[in-house]
Amino acid sequence: MKRIVLFSLVSIMAACGGEDKKTEVDKDVPLVQSKNTSAFSESFKSLLTSYYALKDHLVQTNDSLATSSAQQVVQAATGLQLKDLKADSSIVAMTKTYVETIVAEAQGLVGEKTIEEKRKSFQMISDNMYDLIRTVRYDQEVVYHQYCPMAFSDAGAYWLSNTSDIKNPYFGKKMLECGEVKDSLDFRVQ
Repeated sequence: MKRIVLFSLVSIMAACGGEDKKTEVDKDVPLVQSKNTSAFSESFKSLLTSYYALKDHLVQTNDSLATSSAQQVVQAATGLQLKDLKADSSIVAMTKTYVETIVAEAQGLVGEKTIEEKRKSFQMISDNMYDLIRTVRYDQEVVYHQYCPMAFSDAGAYWLSNTSDIKNPYFGKKMLECGEVKDSLDFRVQ
């Protein structure tokens, strides 16, 4: 019995008697770090910003600004820092394919004559941007995948947004809030 009491006391003292070591947090190191390089993340943010501007100009049904924004999408996509993407070769190859398609569709949008034709090209850009974000796992912000079931004669179409608010680029002011959030892409480290 004495052994049990002695063993219990030693165990308690060993558990409680150690020195208190404070965990120090290095204030110079961020608590969350991107899995991609900052150069890649910055270039990808530029692509998203130009995409969002294109979407907003289609929401406004502004043909000339949509054309200008599509040219910015081409510029941002071709300037994407793929050499700084932290991924294996198959992911990089898939990324290049999506980027090439986005560039081609954005160049096609520039050449379209009507806002409706521009919106069809925008649909292709949106679908490829969604796949691109999922492929590279862009982790700097939440991107909302939104859907309008009535676009293109009820065929439906998707677009991306940096907010959950619905601003429909396929109908503009005619049906500004027609649609819903179907997905939110959030690859930020939790």
